[in-house]
Amino acid sequence: MTHHFSSPALDTLAPVKKVTQGAGQEEVTITIEDLRRAAWAASVGSAIEYYDFALYSLASALIFGPLFFSGTSPTVGLVASFATYFIGFAVRPIGGIIFGRLGDRLGRKTVLLLTISLMGLGSAGIGLIPTYASIGIAAPLLLIVLRIVQGLGAGAEQAGAAVMMTEMAPSSRRGFFASLPFLGIQLGTIVASSLYFAMLEWIPNVAHTWLWRLPFLVSIILLAMALYMRLHLKETPAFKKAREEADHHEHEPLRDVLMSSRHPIFAGIGLRIAENGGSSLYQVLAISYLVHTIGMSPLWGTASLICAACVGAITIPVAGRLSDRYGRVKVYRSFAILQALTAIPVWYIFSYGNIVLSMISLSLALGVATWGMFGTQAAFLPEMFGSRNRYTAVSFTREFSAVISGGVAPMIGQYIIGLFAFYHIGHATTGIYAWIPLALYVVGISSMAVLATFYIPETKGRDLLSPKDAF
Repeated sequence: MTHHFSSPALDTLAPVKKVTQGAGQEEVTITIEDLRRAAWAASVGSAIEYYDFALYSLASALIFGPLFFSGTSPTVGLVASFATYFIGFAVRPIGGIIFGRLGDRLGRKTVLLLTISLMGLGSAGIGLIPTYASIGIAAPLLLIVLRIVQGLGAGAEQAGAAVMMTEMAPSSRRGFFASLPFLGIQLGTIVASSLYFAMLEWIPNVAHTWLWRLPFLVSIILLAMALYMRLHLKETPAFKKAREEADHHEHEPLRDVLMSSRHPIFAGIGLRIAENGGSSLYQVLAISYLVHTIGMSPLWGTASLICAACVGAITIPVAGRLSDRYGRVKVYRSFAILQALTAIPVWYIFSYGNIVLSMISLSLALGVATWGMFGTQAAFLPEMFGSRNRYTAVSFTREFSAVISGGVAPMIGQYIIGLFAFYHIGHATTGIYAWIPLALYVVGISSMAVLATFYIPETKGRDLLSPKDAF
């Protein structure tokens, strides 16, 4: 593999990559235009996934309880709402395995078209569900079904975006280029949060109107954009080489793939527990804690998330660039340590309910520490695995860790808050003092990532055409 650069500026890079592979000496050229197109297409897909993610997290924290679980107490309704949030995470490993295997056999492009369709249609469908008041128990059941559809699609979406950009980018700039699609995450979060901010500001009791459905229906527009852009993508050189080799070998059973890659999979899960767990705790539970426990207006809870997402939009590409310069391991470890160090002061500030300080704290904890790990992770995970089963391994690693970290975190956190309120711990009937175990929870998961980095060799610049894992 050789890389040709005529100028460091993006507009003058051409071609970026020329790969010669196979006995027939087939040449695959990736130009800067191909990179741009892939980055935009992957970014729109990430925007849809995290638009759905932020939308559902805000809705589950703020309005789904009375809409779909009105037959229960407010606390039970909130826990039930977070349970449907968890279900989306629970099926993501299944989607990751199914579509990851297809991605390694049929190609990255084909699967990215399928996953984006499932996510977009699942979200739009949620906007059409009648509420509990209209159809009773069928309402939460339909919500669960569509949440499952969302989860299956999301199970391989981010993995596919990360794998595609990592495989297409020049080796010296993989961290930066692979992080670009993840900017779509911030875009999706900002758009979803802004829509909720506008509704909460201008529409009293939005849950009692049909307008809560509108943000979900907007997914159709984003889906149409993503499909149009992805239809014009090229396949990656690494996949073409892996497919050529697969013509001479039988595909490995899934069990063999997971066993042969168990060391990087376990290490990747350790990395993801800190990032994905921290993301869910801050994006979902922290907002719920500020609004339902501390008493902050939902308007300001949503505004805090918007500010954090804006900070994250800067942090993610910066983290990618830093990982290209200093290495994935050192940069990831640094952001994990930062998340651990900020956890206690951040949650302590949350407990006081000061709007400005809470917004600044969430921007630091989520926008810098958590999403700094996310930006570094974009190239880090794909580089840990060999070309033949990379999509499958990255998908499984990402989504299994999402279940045991991000999916359960809001439920566990809300249960902790409920216990503190019920037993009047700290003489606070609202559960304010639950900030202490919640902060320690963040410290714990952050420590797991720090530990994992000591078992992973530096992957920056490794040959992605190799079928072997990094360790």
